[in-house]
Amino acid sequence: MGNFPRPGRVLKIVMIAVLAIWLTFAIGINWAGAPETVFLLFCGNTERLLNGELWRILTAPWMHMPSGTIGHVLGTLIGLYFLAPNLEETWGSKRFAWFLFWSSLIAYGLQMLVEIALPTSLSARLVGEYWFGGTPVIEAVAIAWALSFRGQTVRLFFVLPVSSRGLILFVVGVSVMYLLAAAQSPSGLVAPFGGMLAGYLLGGGTPSPLRRAILKFRLARLDAEALREAEIRRKRIRRSGLQVLPGGRKGAEDDDADGTGNGDGRGPNGRWLN
Repeated sequence: MGNFPRPGRVLKIVMIAVLAIWLTFAIGINWAGAPETVFLLFCGNTERLLNGELWRILTAPWMHMPSGTIGHVLGTLIGLYFLAPNLEETWGSKRFAWFLFWSSLIAYGLQMLVEIALPTSLSARLVGEYWFGGTPVIEAVAIAWALSFRGQTVRLFFVLPVSSRGLILFVVGVSVMYLLAAAQSPSGLVAPFGGMLAGYLLGGGTPSPLRRAILKFRLARLDAEALREAEIRRKRIRRSGLQVLPGGRKGAEDDDADGTGNGDGRGPNGRWLN
């Protein structure tokens, strides 16, 4: 990847939308006096989601810290810019768009399940009250890129060349370090691992591992159904008492080939053969 990437149509829309949403809330909260509650209305919150505010899981990946730092939104934009163009070019815009969508749902959905399953004292250390940001999606993109372009390199932080395997180690290693340090992040400490899982399931090849598993499952069901149908036909034939007799009259001299001596084309049981 010696030249600068050229984003595709879907990636351009996503990056412009991320930046525009951040600018709206940054200007609104920091300079126009808008309350922070407006921003939090679009962030993820497990309790509120369970109470019916389902839009939060869809809007959470688009929200980034509007105050105090620009690293949150820049990290998302840079990650998309350097890793995602090759994926969109290889997969096509439709698959790439669905990949981004489902990666965010899998990442944050898994985090919700973990938060619900764990005791409150532990889940509070892993997941903040509100969670948001595109970091889990960037993790998914990084894993998908590394698995789709094995042996290639990407320049991390613009200068450091990293192989596909090195990128996986870097992404996993940083997330583990955040977890061990209990360093709370806007997206939570579980969602990045959900993003990595999504990157493997949805982007680890063509077809993806998840699609291959679904196709194998469907094929197994079709094979089992075919075997059941064949067994049902065999049982019907046995119950009917019908049987298939070798036929094919070749000439008059063959009429007595059954050894009955009748020579009139009847079978061994004396019945006429048709």
